[in-house]
Amino acid sequence: MNDAASLPRVALNEWQISDLDMIAVGAMSPLTGFMGSKDYKSVVEGMRLANGTAWPFPITLRVDRETASKVRDRAALAGPDGKILAVMDVVEKFEGDKRLEARSVFRTDEEAHPGVAALYSQGDMMLAGDIHVVARPQQTDFLSYRIDPADTRAKFAELGWRTIVGFQTRNPIHRAHEYLIKCALEIVDGALVHPLVGATKSDDIPATTRMRCYEALLNNYFPRDRTMLAVFPAAMRYAGPREAIFHAIARKNYGCTHFIVGRDHAGVGKYYGTYDAQKLFSEFKDGELGITPFMFENSFWCKKSGGMATSKTSNAGPEDRFMLSGTQVREMLRSGAEIPVEFTRPEVAQILMEDVRPTVSA
Repeated sequence: MNDAASLPRVALNEWQISDLDMIAVGAMSPLTGFMGSKDYKSVVEGMRLANGTAWPFPITLRVDRETASKVRDRAALAGPDGKILAVMDVVEKFEGDKRLEARSVFRTDEEAHPGVAALYSQGDMMLAGDIHVVARPQQTDFLSYRIDPADTRAKFAELGWRTIVGFQTRNPIHRAHEYLIKCALEIVDGALVHPLVGATKSDDIPATTRMRCYEALLNNYFPRDRTMLAVFPAAMRYAGPREAIFHAIARKNYGCTHFIVGRDHAGVGKYYGTYDAQKLFSEFKDGELGITPFMFENSFWCKKSGGMATSKTSNAGPEDRFMLSGTQVREMLRSGAEIPVEFTRPEVAQILMEDVRPTVSA
């Protein structure tokens, strides 16, 4: 790669840098580069690569027409600072219908959807081809938790875990999440708590705050020899059911054998039904995704039993089910109200009140 500096440069945004690094470390296996037109069309229309392998949404490198015109058979992929991260063997340039992609992947073409807005903000041309890493993106945060797929798999083997459940989150873990993970731990050997720390929308709780919450929860309420905390460096697309499939496939690459799918997985606004992600998993043949989904009902604090439950385990009526939405929690933080213990552990509530209350916006 000595000639990388002389190649046409393609400047990557935060989303694309995440994709590049995920491809490079095998988190997006079987992908070895950015998709070409055949894979793109097949994924948009049918959630499969051109060879039939399950894959839920396009992983493409979109650029503007001027940039595309300068690229021939190779290109240097660079970060915002100009540092070259990889060299790409460009085998194809092509266009795709952004609105069709949006409606297929996000179930809407409204720009109010953050994933759709991110898609529309990118170029109209796509470059396809394998990538060859020159230097990985330099990270300054969560360094001890940035564990690549090969290393998580090695750690699981070292711990003697044969069955591992992965848990995806972009929010602080509250009581409902804790309940799901612990239910899964009754079945498997260990749990990988794997919060997403790539690009998220501006009003999501910052990753630094969320990591403090995860540490507090795992240190105080989970068995240390059966749980592992690491960060998931993907960008958040808010693609609902399709993103749930992606999250599962990626966790398989990290070594998980099972994956928790709860309510409104990777959802945003009112674009997806509560259990649409779970329904989508049922459209794939048993074993096809290489990982087993754990499907959970919406859980709540049951006032009758004094603990967490779902409609499968409690006969409590609506008046005895305590649940708070994210909107309600943000309003409580804005108003200075205490977050109730029925929603999350006191240690987590304290962190949220310290970190989020001063900055949360209306």
